[in-house]
Amino acid sequence: MRIVFAGTPEPALPSLRRLADSAHEIVGVVTRRDAPLGRKRVLTPSPVAAMATELGLPVVKTDRLDAAATEAIASWGADLGVIVAYGGLVREPLLSAPTHGWINLHFSLLPAWRGAAPVQHALIAGDRVTGVSVFQLVPELDAGDVFARTRHTVERGATAGELLTELADLGADTLAGVVDAIADGSAVARPQDGEVSVAPKLTITDGLLDFGVPADIVLDRFRGTTPEPGAHTTIAGQRLKVIAARRGAEAALAVGEIRLVGKEVLVGTSDGTVSLLTVQPAGRGAMPAADWWRGQRAASLEAGS
Repeated sequence: MRIVFAGTPEPALPSLRRLADSAHEIVGVVTRRDAPLGRKRVLTPSPVAAMATELGLPVVKTDRLDAAATEAIASWGADLGVIVAYGGLVREPLLSAPTHGWINLHFSLLPAWRGAAPVQHALIAGDRVTGVSVFQLVPELDAGDVFARTRHTVERGATAGELLTELADLGADTLAGVVDAIADGSAVARPQDGEVSVAPKLTITDGLLDFGVPADIVLDRFRGTTPEPGAHTTIAGQRLKVIAARRGAEAALAVGEIRLVGKEVLVGTSDGTVSLLTVQPAGRGAMPAADWWRGQRAASLEAGS
């Protein structure tokens, strides 16, 4: 089949590479515009744009699929549209332009966690099993009939960034199988069933750690917001980003109390402690939590102060 591929961030790359290596032809790639990155705010192509250029594929860069973008994409005459984390909505008439419409690789077991941040919300909620789904794109958000789901057990301690990398590889295989099935006429899509949950895009406030809850719930939020938007607390009004953390040793600490116990920087929760391993103070680089603590010159501190 002739395929148009829409995607933007790094998790879309395994799928783009897999389809490029398949018997199908990618006739064009849609991605978001170059974005300013780094301290110098240098305009940088998206990871998908960079790979598409490497593969010698035509690219349309647009943040919004307006009339001009729709005309350009429709001119490729695709049999199928494939979306993996593009970051924009496909509406009519583009939705119906390919012969077989559009399919979407989503990083959850739909109908769980419909929305922009399924992996993050699954971890925050404490899900221990997740997966990927390939579904037919429809106007309603992530609500189309599902061609395939693949389950995946969440490794203990995995952050959102690490889990997303695993699901991106798993999803590329699932997606490729669905594309092949659509091509040979054997694909069957079934309506979603089960409880619907939603996963809107996270903001920086979603990364604020509340140490007044059990340690496992604190760590679920830490993992779900790492690396983005970033887990953090405040110390004397200053933001402290938490880069790495784990369940801590038993210690008699009040909720939110931070203290060096042995060689560990521990924070008290409602049922135990969280051990801070790597932190990043405001305006500084990441460092071992013990090094940060030595610079505080205090017997104890209070998180959230």
